Amino acid sequence: MDPATGRKGQWDIRVQDDKITAMGPNLAVLPGEEIIPADDCIVAPGFIDIHVHFRDPGLTHKEDLSSGSQAAAAGGFTTVVCMANTKPVMDSPELVQEFYDRAAREAVINLYTVGSVTRNLAGNELTDFVALKEAGVVGFSDDGNPVENSALMRQALEQAGKLGLPVITHCGQLSLVGDTIINEGSVARSLGLLGMPTTAEDIHVARDVLLAQLTGQHVHIQHVSSATSIAIIRAAKAQGVKVTAEATPHHFSLTDEALLTQGTNAKMNPPLRTRTHVAALCQGLADGTLDVIATDHAPHTAEEKAEGMINAPCGIIGLETALGLVWTELVRPGILTPMQALAKLTCAPAAIVGLRKGTLAVGEDADITIFDPAAEWEVQPEQFFSKSRNTPFAGWKLTGKVVTTIVGGRVVYHNGSIMANPAE
Repeated sequence: MDPATGRKGQWDIRVQDDKITAMGPNLAVLPGEEIIPADDCIVAPGFIDIHVHFRDPGLTHKEDLSSGSQAAAAGGFTTVVCMANTKPVMDSPELVQEFYDRAAREAVINLYTVGSVTRNLAGNELTDFVALKEAGVVGFSDDGNPVENSALMRQALEQAGKLGLPVITHCGQLSLVGDTIINEGSVARSLGLLGMPTTAEDIHVARDVLLAQLTGQHVHIQHVSSATSIAIIRAAKAQGVKVTAEATPHHFSLTDEALLTQGTNAKMNPPLRTRTHVAALCQGLADGTLDVIATDHAPHTAEEKAEGMINAPCGIIGLETALGLVWTELVRPGILTPMQALAKLTCAPAAIVGLRKGTLAVGEDADITIFDPAAEWEVQPEQFFSKSRNTPFAGWKLTGKVVTTIVGGRVVYHNGSIMANPAE
């Protein structure tokens, strides 16, 4: 099933070296070829996540390039884009080059990175966009630290646009945060806390959309959680503004009521919202307002998450549960067709960051995900490949499970096991 071409059916795929070399029904098996069966499965382009945090360098007690890439492979992801909020921040070409050098040695999938919009994520001075692009970044983002200065954001859009790269923006007016980053509403009140209104997100989404309209350049809105933000993006697209947007599995699967049972494992930024906003997210995914599904995979240790609702860091891991949540919460209820869901996991994210990936076609990279859409399984965090266990989905029964992940023609994951060493 290939969303990039709309092609679906039963056919064989031949892989030689790192490319797809033939496709068609009943291909003859050549001498020495290995057959990978896919009975009762869907064969799709390798999944692509344009929003992950692998905490490397500097925070590798939470995750690193090796463990993060293995978690991605287990989730069917063959390509991910890492955010820049590492220590040190990914704000220089030297750090970017070091990232790619280490990724080639340590990762079992394709790793890319963004460069930060501002130096040290401080929001004061733009980084050297030209040098960062030459080093290999696929976009610019201060994810985790909204760019508050509108003039600086305008300059960022103009400079990134000249280079053909998106500015990827985390939208949230931090001055509107109360005690902590949870949704302002009845759940926050029951916890005795002042939360964060959806308006904090909406203000920044509106600003960044207007700046994209002013400059004529591409802005990508991360982890949208608000119905009003979705309406703003929908209206902007209708006017021809170059805006794309993403939704996360946790935002379309959970409400802020999860805080009452899951505690800080349900604390993320932007926060979980009410059922009204979840319904708006599902509608936005269905009508194309929200272009992609991205996990915002954000590992933290149990000790960090035990610091209480005010002090615990925001974020959850998501790579190893993404497919199951997409299939269980969106496809099986009929909110998205299988082809629509796969597009948001493959060709759509590839297009946003300009990668020639996300399709099954002769001559293209042999990045392939095989999954069983009917397989039922229980989320057991202790079996994750990620270093961290901070998920609110422990114990959930999901449908849709990855069987095999192929990266560049190599089987890197199969039936619960990592099959390849990074340096192979």
